[in-house]
Amino acid sequence: MADIKKLIIIGSGPAGLTAAIYAARANLAPLVFEGMEPGGQLTLTTEVENFPGFPEGIMGPELMENFKKQAARFGATFVPANVDKVDFKSTPLKLTSGSDTYTADSVVVASGASAKWLGIESEKKFRGKGVSTCATCDGAFYRNMDVIVVGGGDSAMEEANFLTRFCKKVIVVHRREAFRASKIMVDRAHKNPKIEFVLDSAVKEIQGEKLVERVVLENLKTKKTSTVEVQGVFVAIGHFPNTKIFEGQLEMHDNGYLKTDPNTTATNITGVFSAGDVHDFRYRQAITAAGSGCRAAMDAEKYLETLGH
Repeated sequence: MADIKKLIIIGSGPAGLTAAIYAARANLAPLVFEGMEPGGQLTLTTEVENFPGFPEGIMGPELMENFKKQAARFGATFVPANVDKVDFKSTPLKLTSGSDTYTADSVVVASGASAKWLGIESEKKFRGKGVSTCATCDGAFYRNMDVIVVGGGDSAMEEANFLTRFCKKVIVVHRREAFRASKIMVDRAHKNPKIEFVLDSAVKEIQGEKLVERVVLENLKTKKTSTVEVQGVFVAIGHFPNTKIFEGQLEMHDNGYLKTDPNTTATNITGVFSAGDVHDFRYRQAITAAGSGCRAAMDAEKYLETLGH
C-alpha cells in the first residue's frame, strides 16, 4: 500500500497547478497529470493583462511555466500524460494512464474545458495572432480595430457587446438567420450602433501575413463569398468540459460540467474534488480557476486529515 498517493491532480492549467502549489506546501506530495496540453488554455494565448501581480502583463505560456516551477519547488511531481480511465467507486481511488495504474486517497479533478473551434486550417495558423476564444482576455488588444465574432448564442452576444468597449466595429457572423441567444441579448446587440450582423454565413478562411488582416465569408444559401477587412476573429461557439472519462462516476449537469457541493469543491464521490473550468461554466477566467484550485487543495487536505494523513 506504500505506493498509494495522498493526492493526485488531473490537469495542469491554473486550477490544477494552484492546487499543486497549495497541496505541495502542505506536504501532500501531489502527483500532477499534465495532460496533452500542459498549462491549459492559457498556453494558447499571448499576453495576459488581467492576472493580478503583473502590471505590464505576462505571456500566457510564461505564466503557466511559473506556476509549474512554483509547484515543483515545494515537491509536486509531474506526469506528462493523460488520465485515460478512472475508478472512483472503491478505495483507494484508481486512475489509469496508458498501461500504468495509479492509486490515491484523494483526487482533484482540474481537467478544464476546451473551446469549440471552427475547424478550418487557417484558424490554427492565427491562434494567438488575431484569433481568440475570450473577449474578456483579449478584447483590450483591439482598440479602435474592426473584429468579427462568430456565433449565435448568448456568449456570442455578450462577447460582441463587450468588444464594443474597445473596437471600432464588431461584426457578428452566424450560420443561421435565427439566433440561439435569448431575446434580451439579441435586442441589446441590435441596439448597439457598433455591432453589425452577417447571417446565414460562415467563416471560410482567415487571411493575413503574421496577424489577421481579413476574413473570407461564405453565404451558406447562395454560396457566394465576400472578403471583410478585420484585425481580429473571436470564436464564440461554446466550450465543452473535459469530463468524458468521469461519465458514470461523477455527477454532472446536463451540459456535462461537474456538480460540486454548494459550499465546497467536493463532488458526489468522497475524496474527489473539482477545480476550475471543469465545473465553472460561468466565469471561466484564469484567476477564478486558480482560486478554486486553492479551495480544492484545502478541501483535500482537510479530508486527508480525517484519514490520519
